Amino acid sequence: MTTVANSAGAVLLPNIDGSLGRHVLKPPREWPQPQAPLRSRVAFAAAHVIPKPLSENVPGGAAAIDWDSTLRYRHRIWSYGLGVADAMDTAQRGMGLDWPAAAELIRRSAAEARSVGGAIACGAGTDQLDPSRTPEGAAGLAAVLAAYREQIEAVAGSGATVILMASRALARIARSAEDYAHVYGSLLADADRPVILHWLGAMFDPALAGYWGSDDVEQATSAFLRIIDAHRAKVEGVKVSLLDAAHEIRLRAALPEGVRLYTGDDFNYPELVVGDRKAHSDALLGIFAAIYPAASLAIQALDAGDDVTARAILDGTQALGRHIFEAPTYYYKTGIAFLSWLNGHQAAFSMVGGLHAGRSVLHLVELFRLADAAELLADPDFAAHRMRRYLSVQGIGD
Repeated sequence: MTTVANSAGAVLLPNIDGSLGRHVLKPPREWPQPQAPLRSRVAFAAAHVIPKPLSENVPGGAAAIDWDSTLRYRHRIWSYGLGVADAMDTAQRGMGLDWPAAAELIRRSAAEARSVGGAIACGAGTDQLDPSRTPEGAAGLAAVLAAYREQIEAVAGSGATVILMASRALARIARSAEDYAHVYGSLLADADRPVILHWLGAMFDPALAGYWGSDDVEQATSAFLRIIDAHRAKVEGVKVSLLDAAHEIRLRAALPEGVRLYTGDDFNYPELVVGDRKAHSDALLGIFAAIYPAASLAIQALDAGDDVTARAILDGTQALGRHIFEAPTYYYKTGIAFLSWLNGHQAAFSMVGGLHAGRSVLHLVELFRLADAAELLADPDFAAHRMRRYLSVQGIGD
């Protein structure tokens, strides 16, 4: 490719036809931090993990976390008034982060949350089990329950709110909605304080297809609601990640009074979080880990009664969110890590399990353009410098 000189505020970016185009970056934007706790929405950003640059960040490699950088990122989120949802799928549960590393993450993050009074909720699942080796029938359900209880104990013991994550092992061995009702009913009966239930769609994890006992979304929803209705005092809220705004609105209306719906819809969050005069969703979103300054300012506007400004702020990030979460959606974590690297929050563009290879060069180039358009490059000149370095390694530009 032809080499063309770059200016400090511009970078040469490749187009799909292989040509280069000069992209001039916007000036940096100030995103004010809140001066008081956010009130109008409960919002969590599901944060990613940052590995040590010189560790074995390859497929099958053990997770070696850069704890200083990982925890510093969480402090950034708390400083903008948002809560942190940790040890979730954004943190690569089931895609590079094993249970021992997740347990350490939960312990450390919860301790940091206490130090600043930050809100934290953490995922409890069954990923210490190998789904392919989990027996079917009563023995398998007992194994799933035992695995869940081990992780619930770790999360609750840390002081974090428990998020009951979807279980790959349960999805494989369950034969009916009644099997889900048995497992979740047992766990909720045991809970000493309300938990958040997580419904993660197959677009995020294909191994979870047919969750709640059916591939039919409406039948699955009915089974899900029956579990909630039977244990409503133990359910603080539900996080729904199906990327279907119409379904979420219907489910939100059907929930028992007092049970929050935390949107996990990284495509349609502006309309769902802002809502209308009748209802809105709260938020527990992976995209908020990428756009937390904008998410915070939008909720500050909602606190001030300015829905129009809040919607405009979130709408300004939606193209970026839809791009990061485009199919195959489960590689969205790569985009969040790349933006973190562009903004100087991690020394290297690397991820545990080698997941930094999950997106193409052109995908990440478009992410850079969209992050700039959304004014979410904290230091555009620094981001441009890093983008040039990335492209150079890929054999592009100077």
